[in-house]
Amino acid sequence: MCDELTIDKFPALRSRHVYIKDKVALLKTINTIRRDGASNLQIVTDFDLTVTKQHINGTHVLSSFGMFRKCKQLPQHYLDSAKLLYDKYRPIEIDPYVPLNKKADAMHDWMSIANNLLKGIEFNPHELEEVVQLFDNILRDGTEGLFEKLYDAKVPIIVFSAGLGDIVEAVLKYHNALFDNVKVISNFLKYNGNQLDGFKNDVLIHAYNKNECAKDHLMVLQNRQNVLLMGDTIGDAHMVQGIKDTKAVLKIGFLYEHVEASLDSFMENYDIVLVDDQTMQVPMEIVQNVL
Repeated sequence: MCDELTIDKFPALRSRHVYIKDKVALLKTINTIRRDGASNLQIVTDFDLTVTKQHINGTHVLSSFGMFRKCKQLPQHYLDSAKLLYDKYRPIEIDPYVPLNKKADAMHDWMSIANNLLKGIEFNPHELEEVVQLFDNILRDGTEGLFEKLYDAKVPIIVFSAGLGDIVEAVLKYHNALFDNVKVISNFLKYNGNQLDGFKNDVLIHAYNKNECAKDHLMVLQNRQNVLLMGDTIGDAHMVQGIKDTKAVLKIGFLYEHVEASLDSFMENYDIVLVDDQTMQVPMEIVQNVL
């Protein structure tokens, strides 16, 4: 364990679609995580388009909210309104030219309206388990193996999602990836009898306020100072910002849309940027070498 790992130990990092801001700094972070061992490591990852693929053969993969909208119980007025919200706010979320503070305001508005839209809808949660079975190949290739290896090594995984937590858990369970070491922090459905009543959480989680929510939710980082972080937005890159006593944070960003306009900002915020990579090959290669 005393020998320092070199870039030669990571063949996947030499692929043409892999962009690294600073190889020396990256290797220093990797070797710190390796020296400190599994008992000091924590995984913090986004879900939509991070644990799940960004596309399958050019067709965009639905978000957890998108999968939820496939439930047959949902009335048409809800589906129509939810689509209008998506068409309005999703372009803002991924536009590389919109300032982060403007994005955060827009995402807050989106989630607040979405919260109110749900209220009063009769809904049986058992349908969620049926719906996720329609999406059999959406996890990144190798996700189940990566999660199983982390489970065997007793490394906690925090899935920190701005999506719908009920769907996130159902997808992971269906794909045999909801191990005991996996904790989902997300927006979960609230019920009033047999009707929906918005979301349970007081502060709605969106892509650009995760760093604020993390202060309340990621207390499990105590005694685990090293973090492997994965995300697909600039907001995700800051998920553990503000958490005290972190030591080594290795950030992997998945980029698919607006690549040319977004690559520079992704490289500023992530240690490794993977362009149109629908696998967990790079994270798995790192985990295999540090555990």
